[in-house]
Amino acid sequence: MGRTTSKAATKHLKDKVLEFITRQDNATFNYRQVSQDIGLTAPMQQRAIALLLAELAFDGDIIEVAPGKYKQTVRGNVTTGTFVRRSNGKNSVITDEDGEMIFVAERNSMHALNGDKVRVNIAAARRGVEPEAQVMEIIEKKDQVFIGTLSIDRRIAMLSTDSKFLANDIFIPREKLKGGKDGDKAVVKITSWPDDAKNPRGEVVDILGKKGENNAEIHAILAEYGLPYRYPEAVEKAAAKITAGITPEEIARRVDMRDVTTFTIDPKDAKDFDDALSIRKLPNGNFEVGVHIADVTHYVHPDTIIDREAQKRATSVYLVDRVVPMLPEHLSNGICSLRPDEEKLTFSCIFEMTPDAQVVNSRIARTVTRSNRRFTYEEAQDVIETGHGDYSAEILQLDKMAKILRKQRYENGSVDFDRMEVRFDIDETGHPTGVYFKESKDANKLIEEFMLLANKTVAQAIGKTPGKKKAKAFVYRVHDMPDPGKLEDLAKLSRTFGYKIKSAGSSKEVNRSINRMLCDVKGKGEENLLSTLAIRSMAKAVYTTHNIGHYGLGFDFYTHFTSPIRRYPDMMVHRLLEKYLAGGRSVNLDRLEEQCKHSSDMEQLAANAERSSIKYKQVEYMGDHLGEVYDGVISGVTEWGLYVELDDNKCEGLVPVRDLADDYYDFDEKNYCLVGRRKGSRYRLGDNVKVQVARANLDRKQLDFALVDERHPAKTGEDAMGKTVTVAQALSQKSSKKRSDKTAKSSSGKGAKSSKGGKRRR
Repeated sequence: MGRTTSKAATKHLKDKVLEFITRQDNATFNYRQVSQDIGLTAPMQQRAIALLLAELAFDGDIIEVAPGKYKQTVRGNVTTGTFVRRSNGKNSVITDEDGEMIFVAERNSMHALNGDKVRVNIAAARRGVEPEAQVMEIIEKKDQVFIGTLSIDRRIAMLSTDSKFLANDIFIPREKLKGGKDGDKAVVKITSWPDDAKNPRGEVVDILGKKGENNAEIHAILAEYGLPYRYPEAVEKAAAKITAGITPEEIARRVDMRDVTTFTIDPKDAKDFDDALSIRKLPNGNFEVGVHIADVTHYVHPDTIIDREAQKRATSVYLVDRVVPMLPEHLSNGICSLRPDEEKLTFSCIFEMTPDAQVVNSRIARTVTRSNRRFTYEEAQDVIETGHGDYSAEILQLDKMAKILRKQRYENGSVDFDRMEVRFDIDETGHPTGVYFKESKDANKLIEEFMLLANKTVAQAIGKTPGKKKAKAFVYRVHDMPDPGKLEDLAKLSRTFGYKIKSAGSSKEVNRSINRMLCDVKGKGEENLLSTLAIRSMAKAVYTTHNIGHYGLGFDFYTHFTSPIRRYPDMMVHRLLEKYLAGGRSVNLDRLEEQCKHSSDMEQLAANAERSSIKYKQVEYMGDHLGEVYDGVISGVTEWGLYVELDDNKCEGLVPVRDLADDYYDFDEKNYCLVGRRKGSRYRLGDNVKVQVARANLDRKQLDFALVDERHPAKTGEDAMGKTVTVAQALSQKSSKKRSDKTAKSSSGKGAKSSKGGKRRR
């Protein structure tokens, strides 16, 4: 009787699930969505649904498009998508209709390149067999280039690419070398790839310099991400013609704040000062605080040659040893930069605030200002800590207000991610000689809080309308809610360590619980694991015209107004503010959204290039330390190995799973660990480990470590050229290099310079 009841319950569950699936059309779904829809949300019921979906996928009744994510099998054989090429031969197509990734064998690829739009024919999946696609037509070729090293002899010239998207060398006719020599780093575009040819044919677009030279390698990183590495001469010339133009007539049109105490606080190596603070006490005991931003759009007009270049770049790029500016230096470091003792045109948020940081009222106005002092963060921090120094009363009052604003922000649901940034000391050749950490102290947080206040105020001024009145089209900086699955995983894992995180409820409640965990976990063994997973659970912030608020900050309205020298969205906001404050009509929403998407895409490319440059310098730096042993923490776990971040310098490298020779290790994705099959040994995200620097491959920007413990004793290393060496040899090479470096430095008489500091990003 019990068995019959159980069978009936199983059939009833399957019928309800299948009925749900038939209503989904092309939409994807997971077990949580199914259980919510059919009203079976108890943990045991959810597990039963998850198992049923897995069985249906195995039987071919539904398709698992990603781990735990399913869709109906109804699909036409022919569809379109974006081709994804991989140097390991695992090519695929991401379909336009549902974002499913389907394998494409090389023989069926028509030599499509990564990012090409293609039309494919999808072979129907048989039970237990993954579907495959065949490229029928390349609809649209993506405009792209490849970076690599030229190999030239008397008969043939080839480019050996650095790309993870192309395994094949590119053949280059000698007349298409553009003066390139053997060993040069070059930018090459593919001109053809005959069906019967193993290698594509191409031509040199640009020569970057000799392989291994710092400038050539940094330019190669920029070119790899499609980012510019030199400024067009015509744009520089156009900028050079612009004058400050601070005439009596222009001053009369603005709020004159030149006599109010004003100063900038920036990194010690900054030259583009795009924000300043002013403060003065009012007769009623309150304070007037001004957040003054360089009035870039007064000088850069829409659709000029300078504006088109800035829009294309969308952002300045902060690499490990340089800044690639969005605007020509004549503007970014000269006319627009709020340098001390110079009159400047500014766009300002001016607040009346009580001594305990309550905003009584605010206004947005075009102003003219004069900075009295340029502070570095270190100088301002010294004033905060000692209470003495230039403008100490003003800085201390602003610091007091900033701390109150910060406390209120966290109480209202802002997430407290306070991550340390790695910086390198760089010598005159661009070689990294040391590592230091950029920490956010009170002086940094002072500036951050007032910039956040200004950005929020501007967004509210346009986006927050009375009653049901529709807001005008505007640029918002939004941050979506965390991925529910990742948040649930974080909550479950946190519970195993005794911390409680809410995975449901209001954003304020969830974020407060995350903040409590991040605070409680500081200094404990599980800090790395839980703080890393908390960050990974969050969405990426983007620019858009569709305001959904900023989850991470806990703001309903937020934009970017405070950095127009280095971010194009801020220039867009300045122009919209000017138009709307003057009573202008709303701009075209679709066109504005296109610009927002481009800015978000370019921001992501810039961030990728920045990480790539840091990775390159990490590998270069650790190449001087082959064979040495360090303490570290497991910062990532994948099926191909363990990523380990060193405690001393935060450099990250890979321990390949193939080098874990004591056992066969399986990847446990759910628990972020590798587990030995025979002995049950575990390596988990956040674990402390000891590693030896084994290999440093600059071509691939790849740093390999070897675990050092009773199972994996230290043995050999590999130098930057890929040659295996013993520990003694590696240490000997290191000592020899240090001696030669010391000799070279003493003969040249030049010291080391510090790498450029990055700017604030929210």
